[in-house]
Amino acid sequence: MSITVGPVTIADPVILAPMSGVTDLPFRRLVKRSGAGLVVSEMIASEAMVRASRQSLKMAENTPEEFPMSVQLAGCEGHVMAEAAKLNEDSGAAIIDINMGCPVKKVVNGHAGSALMRDLAHARTLLTATVKAVKLPVTLKMRTGWDEGNRNAPELAKIAEGEGIQMLTVHGRTRNQLYNGHADWAFVRKVKEATKLPVIVNGDITTLDEAKTALEQSGADGVMIGRGAYGRPWFLRQVIEFLKTGARIADPSLAEQQATVLEHYDAMLAHYGVSTGLKIGRKHVAWYSKGLPGSAEFRTRIMQLEEPQQVRDAIHDFYAPQLDRLAA
Repeated sequence: MSITVGPVTIADPVILAPMSGVTDLPFRRLVKRSGAGLVVSEMIASEAMVRASRQSLKMAENTPEEFPMSVQLAGCEGHVMAEAAKLNEDSGAAIIDINMGCPVKKVVNGHAGSALMRDLAHARTLLTATVKAVKLPVTLKMRTGWDEGNRNAPELAKIAEGEGIQMLTVHGRTRNQLYNGHADWAFVRKVKEATKLPVIVNGDITTLDEAKTALEQSGADGVMIGRGAYGRPWFLRQVIEFLKTGARIADPSLAEQQATVLEHYDAMLAHYGVSTGLKIGRKHVAWYSKGLPGSAEFRTRIMQLEEPQQVRDAIHDFYAPQLDRLAA
């Protein structure tokens, strides 16, 4: 099941998707430790990276235990993308990923992300410049196309292969769908048939059965998981095992989940500082509680707390009665 991307072997091609505001260092490290073939940074604007903005440098920060780790770059100018790629090569990234799939308006209006699927000639110049700039393998993430009338991902795949890109990821929606409807995993098969490159299928993979079905329908070589990992850093390991053996690994015990929440929360405070870490940590802590009794009230409470110890106490208060019930 392994795939090779340049000198990098991804033993289990179940990959953590790049997600803005989510796949920061603390979360990636947890996912990688739990079990993932590859983790990808948040999307980083190449221009901000070149300017060495504090935020972009924080987003690209990585640690040895994440290896192999991919840094995803977005941009619309080849020379800027190339320079940003060089900076990340020097900073320890194993792979550079180019974003041609982000549907967000502010990215698209800047002629980056999925907007590049409307101008494949210009998209080619970005691919060429980035590949030539670094010795690292360069990969590409895209959507099926701009809209239903222009689903040109297979054409872009051929261009990418010709320019030296070494792996493709396809989110099974058009840009105009945003995150509405359902990802068209079957269309990804057209991309797989258009190229000899490894292809990863992405979009709406939130259960073990969805991972299996996405692979079957797409013919892809692996899966990329985004929102399915919210509050479940262990989910990718479960997917790996299910695809390998058919076994359904249980979630960690509630006690283990509580320990993970607290570890993750403290890691965010250390990474960002108390003020920013407190704000960013709220959504992660809330995601962990999904599906547990009293989670709605817990999420409301978490969003209102202003001190780290108050959050830790709230986490303890939420899990304690549930652990007591299990012990009874």
